[in-house]
Amino acid sequence: MNDETDGGVHWSFWAIGVGTLIWNLMGVMNFFMQTDPDMLATYPESHRALIETQPVWSAGGFVLSVFGGAIGCLLILFRKSAATYLFIAALLGTIAVMAHTLSSGISFSAFDIVLTIVMPLVVAAFLVWYSKWVERKGWIS
Repeated sequence: MNDETDGGVHWSFWAIGVGTLIWNLMGVMNFFMQTDPDMLATYPESHRALIETQPVWSAGGFVLSVFGGAIGCLLILFRKSAATYLFIAALLGTIAVMAHTLSSGISFSAFDIVLTIVMPLVVAAFLVWYSKWVERKGWIS
């Protein structure tokens, strides 16, 4: 059985590309939910306070993180190496958001820490590494 698909790209390339695109589109959806006052009212008080007092550099980081990640994933699926630059920008945006979150003084549960701090950083760092790896393999150019 052949493990590769069109153009010598392993099937996992497409699975990772689609999976991470979905992850980043959920981030884009979260961005729009945070800009809707009615949706924001449904958030827990601690989360709402964090969002409402977010400085411009952190809000910009959030935009860079979710939109850079989503567009980067589309570029990966289109097999374009420019995705790496967007993933680096998204990682920097994620770091900015996490810096604000951690310096806010709000206590988070272990679940919140994993879901809102660790996971985005791991995924963003993975995408930077992965885009460089698939470029070395010749799967994107």
